[in-house]
Amino acid sequence: MTTLILIGAVFFLAWSNGANDNFKGVATLYGSRTLTFRQSIWLTTGATFAGSLLSLLLASALAKAFSGKGLVPPEIAGTSELLISVGLAAALTVMLATVIGMPTSTTHALTGALLGVAMVIGVDSANYAKLWDKFFLPLLVSPILALGAALLFYPLLTRTRKKLGVARQTCLCVGTSPREFVPIASGRADISAAGASTSSLEIAIGTDADCVERYDGKVVGINAQQAVDVFHTFSGAAVCFARGVNDTPKIAALLLATGGAGVIGGRGVTWKLGLVALAMAVGGWLQARKVAETMSNRITDLNTGQGLTGNLITAALVLGASRFGVPVSTTHVSCGSIFGIGVSNGTARWKTIGYIVLTWLTTLPLGAAIGALLYWSMTYG
Repeated sequence: MTTLILIGAVFFLAWSNGANDNFKGVATLYGSRTLTFRQSIWLTTGATFAGSLLSLLLASALAKAFSGKGLVPPEIAGTSELLISVGLAAALTVMLATVIGMPTSTTHALTGALLGVAMVIGVDSANYAKLWDKFFLPLLVSPILALGAALLFYPLLTRTRKKLGVARQTCLCVGTSPREFVPIASGRADISAAGASTSSLEIAIGTDADCVERYDGKVVGINAQQAVDVFHTFSGAAVCFARGVNDTPKIAALLLATGGAGVIGGRGVTWKLGLVALAMAVGGWLQARKVAETMSNRITDLNTGQGLTGNLITAALVLGASRFGVPVSTTHVSCGSIFGIGVSNGTARWKTIGYIVLTWLTTLPLGAAIGALLYWSMTYG
């Protein structure tokens, strides 16, 4: 029975993680109208699943970190009571944020749940030095690093674009009829059908979603807009892949840590990781819409170049952290980079940013409170 409860808790946590986190890598693709929502979901599901399958090879140190070893007394780490309490507490915390459409950190929720269990065992039982060095500090620093990187690199990339002769284009939208381009020849009164040269003045008639800022010009003989779109798409896939690598071991740790506790056993690593990967993919596919709208459309206005910059920063920071076993939050990094872009382009929506930051501040204490309650109920209730 304990085995089934633990498996259910881990599945629920992985589902919640997918629902809240899966879209974060492609939020800029959807927000800049590079991809539709359906295309974005296909991309993030596939890339995240691929990262999940390779996570054990690239980020096994994270699985050890979230088993509770070194954070709570050795006789408690890996026990079914701790693992079930931590899994359910983190899942409930993340799912609550998902329901209200706020992106939050599974890493923060797991850390809070571990802290809550430690507090029930005894205030002196937690290894606070390790909590600070390995968890709190990376989680606090990661959004600041991402925001700072965006503020630094976006202006540099903008200057580089201008030096290469790549200019911005903005179409004018009129009405809501199907999209149609009508070139107007310079100095002439006639209006011809679509298909004139790209240097002609164009009036785009379509919905608001059709009116996106684009780039005009070529770089090394390649159309600038097409190049940006391709790199932007690949960068989104890279972020999703990085998230799969970084997040899967944290969740799978709740199953992998049972080798010494006799709940499931030390073997079967493949199916344990496969279960987590599947639940993350399904949860993201079915329940990502609210968080997707918040990250893609409510934080700032994005064009494809700005989205590409944010994704490259996120992928670099998350993959680098995974390589060294540092549990940064993909949420904090991706949101931090989008915050930085919003500040740089002057379209940051501070009310939404404030709600997101408030969600981050409450995630850890909420996870701790639920974790402490569940562990106390299972152990002393």
